[in-house]
Amino acid sequence: MSNEDSSPGMALKTPLLNELESGPWPSFVKDLKEYSKKRPQIVQLLNQLEESYENKWNYWLGKIINVPGYGGGVIARVSEKADKYPALANFHTVRVIEPPGWVYNTAALRNLADSAERHGAGILQLHGMSGDILLLGFDDNGSMNVAEDLMNDGWDIGGSGAAMRTLQCCVGQARCEMACFDTMKTTKFITDSFIEFLHRPEFVYKFKFKLSGCGNDCGNSIVRSDMPIIGTWRGPMQVNQEKVAEFIDEKGLEYLIDNVITRCPTRCLSVRGKELKVEDSECVRCMHCINVMNKALKPGKDRGVTILVGGHRTLKIGDTMSSVLVPFMKLETDEDLENLKEFIERVWEFWNDNGMDHERIGEFIHRVGMATFLDGIGMEPDPRMILRPRTSPYIKFEELAPTRFGGEQTQNPKVWNRESEGPETAD
Repeated sequence: MSNEDSSPGMALKTPLLNELESGPWPSFVKDLKEYSKKRPQIVQLLNQLEESYENKWNYWLGKIINVPGYGGGVIARVSEKADKYPALANFHTVRVIEPPGWVYNTAALRNLADSAERHGAGILQLHGMSGDILLLGFDDNGSMNVAEDLMNDGWDIGGSGAAMRTLQCCVGQARCEMACFDTMKTTKFITDSFIEFLHRPEFVYKFKFKLSGCGNDCGNSIVRSDMPIIGTWRGPMQVNQEKVAEFIDEKGLEYLIDNVITRCPTRCLSVRGKELKVEDSECVRCMHCINVMNKALKPGKDRGVTILVGGHRTLKIGDTMSSVLVPFMKLETDEDLENLKEFIERVWEFWNDNGMDHERIGEFIHRVGMATFLDGIGMEPDPRMILRPRTSPYIKFEELAPTRFGGEQTQNPKVWNRESEGPETAD
């Protein structure tokens, strides 16, 4: 993009945007205003954004532009007001695959900044909703040139369109003692194994992975990805009773009861004197007690992952959280990773063979039913495959099934809600 095309004399008039500078947090408006002294085209960007705020209208249009060798990764943007703001006539975004766990060194960040400034507006967004690094403000030629620079410097273009999207994960075992599997290794493995599905869109719609090392879900995977992979454990959590006693001595028994015992969603915790008792068969691994008593409690030693399916923001069926697909899978050895790869391939094959255009996998399951989906990928139903824990199963069994107390079978079995000790109809 040529900076000379940006009408350097254009005045900056942004009373609404100015309000964003008044709060206690860092403001992108302040940063862009300062940057506009070096890049006058940013004045036009801010003025158009001001008009968007004033008129409640998005003035960006899209078009298709692909760099050689890639079927996606460039989010083409064209301004509706290009006659007024000529520097925004083409203001494309290039997605770049970020390192697992968002771990950079300063040389890498300088390299990205130099490439973005050399060929475009020089604006970086760390990170987009998909996890990518976003480089903003390229015209058609600038998009081609920055892509060439990135590839020569060892970077790769991110995903867009009906494709596997760029993966993202929490930092995991690299820096967090709560992580139950190596998120960064698994992210790299999935990326390397399926990179062609990221660069060449060929799915019925987008497919996102997000990985979190434990139930704290620092990767926001359960509501923002089609297949969340979340660390968990089997068997008992680790309890250090000496540290429990120290916690009670420091905080007091009342604090323990108010902030740990009563906040357990399944009431699986109790205290006897200065000992904490855990009913591990009732624990749902929510991590709350471990977060509060992190010196006394730790995840169990038999660690792995839960694989879920179907989370995304508002589309055809509204916001959805993912539901359990594989309750527990070990993910430690190369063989474990190959098993994960084979499982993903089965899921993709059934979804892409039977899904409708522009249908996320969660919407597909909602349409055909979980029982049909499980049959299609060759999985047996499991009582732990649930949408809302402790209330109702996600799967509705249509085949004959025994009643809760045995005896005669029924065509439409009821689901027993252990909280109310009464039956309720399955979803």
